[in-house]
Amino acid sequence: MPSSPIRRLVPFAEQAKARGIQIFHLNIGQPDVESPAEFWAAIDRARPKVLEYSHSAGTQGLRDRVRRYYASIGIELEPHELIVTTAGSEAVLFAMMSCLNPGEQVLVPEPFYANYLGFATACGVEVVPLTTRIEDDFALPDAADFAAKIGLRTKAILICNPSNPTGTIFDKGQLEELREIVLRHDLFLISDEVYREFNYTGSEMPSVLQLPGLEQHAVMCDSVSKRFSLCGARIGFLASHNGDLMQAAVKFAQARLAPPMLEQIGVEGAMETPPAYFEAMRDEYRARRDLLVELLGQMEGVTCPKIDGAFYAMVRLPIDDADRFCQWLLECFEHNGKTVMMAPGTGFYATQGRGLDEVRIAYVLNRQAIGEAMECLAHALAVYPGRVLPVPA
Repeated sequence: MPSSPIRRLVPFAEQAKARGIQIFHLNIGQPDVESPAEFWAAIDRARPKVLEYSHSAGTQGLRDRVRRYYASIGIELEPHELIVTTAGSEAVLFAMMSCLNPGEQVLVPEPFYANYLGFATACGVEVVPLTTRIEDDFALPDAADFAAKIGLRTKAILICNPSNPTGTIFDKGQLEELREIVLRHDLFLISDEVYREFNYTGSEMPSVLQLPGLEQHAVMCDSVSKRFSLCGARIGFLASHNGDLMQAAVKFAQARLAPPMLEQIGVEGAMETPPAYFEAMRDEYRARRDLLVELLGQMEGVTCPKIDGAFYAMVRLPIDDADRFCQWLLECFEHNGKTVMMAPGTGFYATQGRGLDEVRIAYVLNRQAIGEAMECLAHALAVYPGRVLPVPA
């Protein structure tokens, strides 16, 4: 199993904290926005005397309420076309296990969410990367690039929209291009749509379940972790119009018995959160993004691409090795008693040697903290022994 680039530096962070260093955690997508009061109110009302197993596909109440939510955004689902999972992670895992056999391949644009590699390893599935470039704002590869990677063992394409780690959004036109590739080669299209509400473009970003002709091909993975700031609740969803696929997914769900019951009760309540909660959250993250991009733009040798969604930036730094730099920040550097923790870019690529000069920054802290963190980063880049000097013109 590959180690997580998001969490593998935790021991160094713990040692830094023990030395009295304050750490700005920009390494992990843990929102600081308060979880909705409706979540806690629902749990308080329930107070079950016995905390029982739920149905393997999730409680009927939660599934019905989630289907109503999807209908409100134009995604119509029958009862058997949705199951509750133990967070979006299990939704992706179930999607892989239901769509691919061991030894088969899934195409994934890179950089991608690092844990996709772990899920694929657990399933015996091979990830085939399609490299995107920071100079192109990590835009989706064209049809010819996909076609060149598709072989006899290729069974699926996996995307994250909006993207973790790049913040890239694949719009309707790009999704329609993917639809043509999927239909031409008879593939599944798995879409991780956890960051749906974090769209700063104002343009349409449909779900793969809304693309005509993909009824037997499209699979959607979702979660409440980011939308409701409920990362610890571990509740997600898997949906598809393909009945055979969903029957397979239910068997995997039965094998792990049930998703967490108490959290399902709370999430059913959280689904009643008023729209103002999401509007305020989206405005706040847009402001954080704008500040981050501004401050990174003031640093010599730093490249920050266009960021349209989610709450991450995949940034190029003038450094020799991202893993070494991120560890050095925790072991050897401090500015006014503070330092920054980021995720090395190498862990978000399957192609060897990619991401060596990139880091993922999660702008999940308030704007004052982001400002202080970027001040730390600027000072760190100025004194880092492995800084790469710009090539003279």
